[in-house]
Amino acid sequence: MLKSYEQLFFSKRLGKEFHMGIKEGWYDGGSIALAVIIVIVFTATSDYRQSLQFQNLNEEKRNIRLEVIRGGRRIDISIFDIVVGDVVPLKIGDQVPADGILIAGHSLAIDESSMTGESKIVHKDQKAPFLVSGCKVADGYGTMLVTGVGINTEWGLLMASISEDNGEETPLQVRLNGVATFIGIVGLLVAVFVLLVLLVRYFTGYSKNTDGSPQFQGRKTGFSATLDGVVKIVTIAVTIVVVAVPEGLPLAVTLTLAYSMRKMMLDKALVRRLSACETMGSATTICSDKTGTLTLNEMTIVRAFVCGIPVNQPNDSQLIHSIAHALLIEGIAQNTTGSVFMPEGDGAIEVKGSPTEKAILSWGVKLGMDFNDARSRTSVLQVFPFNSEKKRGGVALLLRDSEVHIHWKGAAELILASCTSSLNLDGSVQPLDSDKVIEFKKNIEDMAAVSLRCVAFAYRLYEMESVPKDEEELTRWTLPEDDLILLAIVGIKDPCRPGVEDAVRLCTSAGVKVRMVTGDNLQTAKAIALECGIIDSETDATEPTLIEGRVFRALSASGREEIADRISVMGRSSPSDKLLLVQALRKRGHVVAVTGDGTNDAPALHEADIGLAMGISGTEVAKESSDIIILDDNFASVVKVVRWGRSVYANIQKFIQFQLTVNVAALVINVVAAVSSGTVPLNAVQLLWVNLIMDSLGALALATEPPTDHLMHRTPVGRREPLITNIMWRNLIVQALYQVVVLLSLNFGGKSILRLKDGSVDHADKVKNTFIFNTFVLCQIFNEFNARKPEEKNVFTGVTKNHLFMGIVGFTLVLQILMIEFLGKFTKTVRLNWKLWLASIVIGFISWPLALIGKLLPVPKTPLAEFFAPLCRFCKCWARRNEAANGPENNGQEDAHL
Repeated sequence: MLKSYEQLFFSKRLGKEFHMGIKEGWYDGGSIALAVIIVIVFTATSDYRQSLQFQNLNEEKRNIRLEVIRGGRRIDISIFDIVVGDVVPLKIGDQVPADGILIAGHSLAIDESSMTGESKIVHKDQKAPFLVSGCKVADGYGTMLVTGVGINTEWGLLMASISEDNGEETPLQVRLNGVATFIGIVGLLVAVFVLLVLLVRYFTGYSKNTDGSPQFQGRKTGFSATLDGVVKIVTIAVTIVVVAVPEGLPLAVTLTLAYSMRKMMLDKALVRRLSACETMGSATTICSDKTGTLTLNEMTIVRAFVCGIPVNQPNDSQLIHSIAHALLIEGIAQNTTGSVFMPEGDGAIEVKGSPTEKAILSWGVKLGMDFNDARSRTSVLQVFPFNSEKKRGGVALLLRDSEVHIHWKGAAELILASCTSSLNLDGSVQPLDSDKVIEFKKNIEDMAAVSLRCVAFAYRLYEMESVPKDEEELTRWTLPEDDLILLAIVGIKDPCRPGVEDAVRLCTSAGVKVRMVTGDNLQTAKAIALECGIIDSETDATEPTLIEGRVFRALSASGREEIADRISVMGRSSPSDKLLLVQALRKRGHVVAVTGDGTNDAPALHEADIGLAMGISGTEVAKESSDIIILDDNFASVVKVVRWGRSVYANIQKFIQFQLTVNVAALVINVVAAVSSGTVPLNAVQLLWVNLIMDSLGALALATEPPTDHLMHRTPVGRREPLITNIMWRNLIVQALYQVVVLLSLNFGGKSILRLKDGSVDHADKVKNTFIFNTFVLCQIFNEFNARKPEEKNVFTGVTKNHLFMGIVGFTLVLQILMIEFLGKFTKTVRLNWKLWLASIVIGFISWPLALIGKLLPVPKTPLAEFFAPLCRFCKCWARRNEAANGPENNGQEDAHL
């Protein structure tokens, strides 16, 4: 509405100039039109560039990496490169990448809700083999043959008929809309006040011409002259509105979010939801996985106990009895979702699968396993896929002599608890007595104490007669997991990532508590936590600082809330335990970030304020439930996301401080001058130029400041912390007061101060007003440096590294020189001599030491916004009334909060 009002009167202004002649009459109106066009083109270009960046990021989000089998070997490709005829292995959490037919599978269950809208899980087998792209694998695993890709799939046809809505408005944008509304209302009220005062002055004869005569003399003044005078007054009022309305705020948010998202991609973080960028800056705790996030996820078996004795060289098959060796090879080859490719000739063996599977398969290969031969010796009857709740996976195998073996592998202490006997050195079966169990538990604890992940292998015989004969009954058959015979316990080494300890220390200094939530043994988790710095010492490693998932789960809701703050490590946790911890922490007032990679992590990722999925080890279900994808699975990248989140908020605050300083100074100067003398020192074209500096160029310069280490040396930004802090108010008032005092002094006493009484009155006024305009712009250029570091005394740190900022400052200065020296007819300015230029620079320069002195002034802890709470409530009610009048589309957004 304000823009339409502005354009209406600018067009009248343009028409009014016609009577001045074609040669000069168009300067004023043409200059206004040109300034408006520049602002519109710049803003539109910026918005278009950001929309292209968002589009590219959306393409990156859809670029899923997957494995396909080509030529008998698994290779990693993009989903965009999949073709008809590819064979695709599927496992829990995967997204079906194309339409296809199931070739082979076990317990394969598909969630087709994305296509059918029904949440029912559909089981796939040879009777129902058709798979539809876009669906998720809920359970089991299998392989499919691709029959349709791209637009030729059901999912492709559906996506072609809809377009993605990128009009997401983040909470910060909603709050800034409230700030902009408040400033706009104040500017409009001031403009109406000035309009009324000037009209009264004009029609009562108090407005004078340069010769001292009244501008309006009743009937002596013609209609054309009266209209001209009224249009001039209205133009002054409208220009005040132009300066007051902060069009640059939305642009600043768009720029800083787009800039941050692009830079976060370089820091290995893909943002899926814009709001996560800013929310991450408020995070008070991070619940992190261990494997692959705090550790390298490069697993190797370094210790093994086979047939109850330690094998010093885990790969030495000669120390293992032939019966145990055959059973181990059988279990390793069949009870896996990985694969081993044996190339012809002397090529290196390729092992594919999860890091744990790769470590176990590599160990099997070193023990002499021929993967394909081992799998061909038995046929699979039923599979129990590895489950993060039970932390084990099993398979039932039919041997050639009609024997049935059921193999299990999983968390060592859980598998051990299901065993009643173990294999001896001579291959015989020996019952497990209490002493033997204690010995095995001691071995597990010893391995866990040195950060080893413990996995156990066990099997049992089963009667063929007890195996269901009917195919449907077989698919529903639950594998027995009792009376197992222990084969081996291995320790898998997964070293800590380099730099994790420093990253954890940085988080702690920034007021962000890091908690480890892992499915591993509590002793393994404790060892890694000590190595990473999550726990400081052994003395801290007591309950509830260290707690098992089952213990936490057994507590009441109030009990969980009570101890949630003190938990640093949760071991043997299930995804539901992680969800309970997130809920308890949020109820305690924390802003919680959670990392996850499994399908069952989806509820916790969704429940958390910021869900962080792992890009390498994460399933598609986890990624879909997340806000940000960590592309390298590295905890250090999570910390970088925190830095960028804080940077988004800080950059917006820098721009608000800069813009409000210009707003306050320009409004006060023009209002005081207009009310006292009937004229303004800054005309419409000049104010539009200032508007361009503070809105468009200022937003581009300050919204793209890179994050600094200083951001990580302060506490997280509270959810209800005001956008304009007391420190910003102090800086703003100091600079605005200085500019107002200096420029009003020049306005009322500039002729004597600048010694301009020798020439004509008209020329002296032009020189004075040009000097005021030039000084005002240079003050903003110098103050732009102050806005970079609202809290730091040294505002020049890193300024030379920000080439965009320096380029914009230089570009603004060059344009200002051109406007003063060569475009005087457009801006109603005259050329200034070198002394006046030097004086303008000195006045602008003083803002630097003044800012340093201002930062020595103490500020109250109580936010100033609380003193204006009644006015804020009025603005909220006014905004709600407007929303109700405009329709329900904006309802549900959170209230603006100054």
